[in-house]
Amino acid sequence: MSKRDYYEVLGVGKDASQQDLKKAYRRLAMKYHPDRNPDDQEAVAKFKEAKEAYEVLSDEQKRAAYDQFGHAGVNGQGGFGGGGAGGFGGGGFGDIFGDIFGDIFGGGGRRGPARGADLRYTLELTLEQAVRGCEEKIRVPSWDTCEVCDGSGAQAGEQPVTCPTCNGMGQVRMQQGFFTVQQACPTCHGEGKVVENPCGHCGGQGRVQTTRTLSVKIPAGVDTGDRIRLAGKGEAGMNGAPPGDLYVQVAVREHDIFKRDGENLHVEVPLSFVDAALGGELDVPTLNGQVKLKVPPETQTGKLFRLRGKGVTPVRGGPPGDLLCKVVVETPVKLSGDQKDLLRQFQDSLEKGGERHNPRRTSWFEGVKRFFEGL
Repeated sequence: MSKRDYYEVLGVGKDASQQDLKKAYRRLAMKYHPDRNPDDQEAVAKFKEAKEAYEVLSDEQKRAAYDQFGHAGVNGQGGFGGGGAGGFGGGGFGDIFGDIFGDIFGGGGRRGPARGADLRYTLELTLEQAVRGCEEKIRVPSWDTCEVCDGSGAQAGEQPVTCPTCNGMGQVRMQQGFFTVQQACPTCHGEGKVVENPCGHCGGQGRVQTTRTLSVKIPAGVDTGDRIRLAGKGEAGMNGAPPGDLYVQVAVREHDIFKRDGENLHVEVPLSFVDAALGGELDVPTLNGQVKLKVPPETQTGKLFRLRGKGVTPVRGGPPGDLLCKVVVETPVKLSGDQKDLLRQFQDSLEKGGERHNPRRTSWFEGVKRFFEGL
């Protein structure tokens, strides 16, 4: 039976680049590989056909001969004419397949010592500290570079040596059926070097557990959820690898008076019954001292007053926010008999004045009346 054109087998044009050929073969190999299609002879045949085509076209000399003379130009040079395990002859299935799928199965050479882990520390601040900024000292448990071996993991005067298992590559090859799989060397764990005589202080790790005291500068305006990155203050890496980073996570405690909403602050201020009716002045607290707030007559409970610029200056810059002051009319308590009598007389005088003294109450009752009439 005549063979199909190799370019047709791979589904590429005659001007296809080596990258195009590799992509085409990779797609077909993944689809028709025998391990993925057990007991499917048609898939095995298509896999062999694709492999033969790739072996020829990926070789510049064979490709030139094929382009000029067709299959006759490469008889005995490629494909499956030669011997070899499992009928796969040629340059060896493992080499070609490993080249294409090396990135999937961990190829890529020696890893080297792993960078140290990043750390996170939650720092609680008062609202005043967060708004104004501060400098805090924190104690962080971590791994630090061993001072005895300077992070090498080896005894004084010695250095790690090339791993005898992988010869410093950090990777070893394993044959699994048709696959040649690369994985991290089990002896050096991908680092390419091993410590023959470990440092007695760190046990060969190149780092030791410790607790460090660090000074953290908190910029003004931070809020809960903000992070401050301290580069290189995380865990030390293994065998002299660079350290990770420390991320300080800000958590602002609840305040007894103020509530924060971004750059704005909220505060509730009690207002006496008399001041609400006649008007007056209130002493309103801010983070920078008290300010006077003029309350107009006939102020209702829940009224919101905005004090501009009395909030928080954002950490990333911009104008300060506002202080939103909510007044809450306070009902008098523990009244004497005379005070109660005076209030009753006052109530009688209000009722004689009709709805003009209590407009909201009157409109509310009218709404209730219309509701029940509509039932």
